[in-house]
Amino acid sequence: MLPAFDTDAAPGRLTRWLLFTAIASLALRFWIAHALPITGDEAFFYWWGVYPDWGYYDHPPMVGWLIWLMRTLFGEASWAIRLPVVLLPLAVGATLWWALKPLNRERAAWAVLLFWLAPVNWLNSLITTDTPLIFWSLLSAGALLRAEGRNTLDGRTWRLYALAGVFIGCAFLSKYFSVVLGLSYLVYFAAFRRERWLGLLLIVLCALPGPLINLWWNMGHGWSNIMFNAINRNQDASFAWSHPLSYLGMLAYLLTPAVLWLGFKHRAALRDTARQQRLVAVLIVVPLLFFAVLSLKKTVGLHWVLAFYPFVFVLLAFALPQAALKSCAKGMAWFTALHVLAVVAIGFTHVEQWQGKPRYYSMVRSFKTAELLAQVRTPDSVLMADAYAPAAAYGYTLGQYVPVFGPGKFHARQDDLLVDYSIYDGKTVRIIVSDGEPPPLDGYRPYFDSVQPLSFVQNGVTFHVVEGRNFKYEAYRQGVLGEIFQRYYAIPEWLPMTGCPFCVRYCGEVRCPR
Repeated sequence: MLPAFDTDAAPGRLTRWLLFTAIASLALRFWIAHALPITGDEAFFYWWGVYPDWGYYDHPPMVGWLIWLMRTLFGEASWAIRLPVVLLPLAVGATLWWALKPLNRERAAWAVLLFWLAPVNWLNSLITTDTPLIFWSLLSAGALLRAEGRNTLDGRTWRLYALAGVFIGCAFLSKYFSVVLGLSYLVYFAAFRRERWLGLLLIVLCALPGPLINLWWNMGHGWSNIMFNAINRNQDASFAWSHPLSYLGMLAYLLTPAVLWLGFKHRAALRDTARQQRLVAVLIVVPLLFFAVLSLKKTVGLHWVLAFYPFVFVLLAFALPQAALKSCAKGMAWFTALHVLAVVAIGFTHVEQWQGKPRYYSMVRSFKTAELLAQVRTPDSVLMADAYAPAAAYGYTLGQYVPVFGPGKFHARQDDLLVDYSIYDGKTVRIIVSDGEPPPLDGYRPYFDSVQPLSFVQNGVTFHVVEGRNFKYEAYRQGVLGEIFQRYYAIPEWLPMTGCPFCVRYCGEVRCPR
């Protein structure tokens, strides 16, 4: 049984809390989206929206499609590119309300309020692959909650199961962590709803187009998603106590002190509610355990868990008595207010005030990109960078794609699919060095007739540039592209391939001999 509410008093106050929280947090996110320069990761995804495709080197295509849509509707401004994530908490709140209101309208409202009060929903204005993943995952889980709330398997119930499948298929086209949601569904039906196994089957069938599109694209692009996510990014993974400890610390921060304390205080009520709301409990426990196992060898990013994070507040809202929910909301509000005050205070500072502080180099590169590029660029040279994130940000500022010179790292290798370095043969290239240190020139000399170091000062920071004259493509193909092939394109022979843009440019074949 749910704890009783003061139903005469709660709705009015809840409505005012919800309206204030929604409007105030939306305004702050819009301000951050407008004021903060585009980050390297966002700029990298921005180019996915410039070149829309059915997939990209690192991940499935959904965030690229979203950015393409925002660019088409609103232009190139950073706030327009970030609009989906600015609106995301409102969409998640609406989905939670739709999913939960048949169970208890006031409890549903509390779930939305607690979720909206979390600091991450006030401050996060940076678009990533997790933005569409969160949206589609919540829609899928919401449809399943509605289907499971119906006692009869009528047409409406089957349509809800079908929608849950379509939405999780869209989540799969956003990011592979959608598989964790699918695993949660499997555990739920196997443990608690075996009599409705046909519902799970319908979900799987309706979700299939997403994975099939992804498989088809990977076959034609050297299995880059699979190579990146399953092999290349995990080569250095090893156990360290810091990984699971940082995972626990991250969860504690996301939940906030108020939730941790009241959750512990009312742990018996949480256990009872978890037994009643088994699907919600599974949507919390399975992902948390999955990421806990993953944390034994990898650092779990804060954004990885956000697609499952809202269900914690659902469980709280259905478990805690009204007085505890009020205390929880107030505690979260104060905790978030501290974050808001800090962000607003920082927002009124100038870049120069941070001189001498850590990351000042990165701040100047981000806030003064146009001024820096105005110094570095010349009409007779090709601009490149030695790392993917800065190259993407430079390109966003210039309105033209900036390639990466050198092998780069295991992630963000979209250049492998897009850039034909042979078109730069014989040209003068200026390469902006990303780490702020004078570059050793020996690594550049084999690929040019001559190289010379240059330096440019912007806002008190020295940026180093290598200028190479008469780029030698054939030497670059054998040296750098050969290293990239050996390191990142060890594609298993048993994987069928219909195309590989990098391999075709490197050796003229879909599958290059090793």
